[in-house]
Amino acid sequence: MKFQRSYTSPNNDERTIEALAQLAPELSRQQLKQAMQKGAVWLKPAGRKTQKRLRRVTHMLKTGDTLALYYDEELLARKSSAATLVADEGNYSIWDKPSGMLAQGTLYGDHCSLLYFVEQHFHPHRPCFLVHRLDSNASGLMLVAHSDRAAAALSALFQQRAIAKRYQVTVEGLLDKNITLINEALDNKEAITRIEQNTHYKDERSELTIGIETGRKHQIRRHLAMVGHPVIGDREYGSTITREPLQLRATELSFICPLTKQNRNYRLT
Repeated sequence: MKFQRSYTSPNNDERTIEALAQLAPELSRQQLKQAMQKGAVWLKPAGRKTQKRLRRVTHMLKTGDTLALYYDEELLARKSSAATLVADEGNYSIWDKPSGMLAQGTLYGDHCSLLYFVEQHFHPHRPCFLVHRLDSNASGLMLVAHSDRAAAALSALFQQRAIAKRYQVTVEGLLDKNITLINEALDNKEAITRIEQNTHYKDERSELTIGIETGRKHQIRRHLAMVGHPVIGDREYGSTITREPLQLRATELSFICPLTKQNRNYRLT
């Protein structure tokens, strides 16, 4: 079941849970509370143009407040393992995101997102800004900024291609070792993938170390599928081995910190 509905309060001091019950009478109070806790309920205060997530069941609505419920039963039932803190640099932190965790939430919830996980991790609370993405089914290193300044500076590094990114990927079949560069445009934009290491296995799969010079959507997965060797576990781009999770892991980030000017290298083994 998936739907979105909105409600504008006609009265002062109306209980949020009562308003939600009117909005979605087919859901139990417990389901509505869980939806709030998981980030599926949004509040736009009267006279404001923007909305924000509302998690407090005890919140009292004012006249003209608009409540929106974005309900996706499948998403709300989703679970993921915890992310692991790799390094805390103060202005930003580096995390090992597990497979199945989203980079950030959607209107329909954020409980399985790295950004929400990081927000809950630090005490006292720190602001959290996403500066790059990683497929939800992929795992590995991600940066999260903790100030406007850090977010802008790190985002600029990604845009300038000044961050070296490497991935460990396992594909179907024995990829020709003469293929070391895939330079095929994606979505009418330049896309460059370098194969730095290629190890063959008897069970007819290849383990690759990959570096990318551009960051197009699903770039590695799409490029490898183009040359006839889809990533194992990649149902979207043609893998026939779907009993295994997506075999794509971001294992290294290297850059000169734009705040301290020091070399930074983060690597997963």
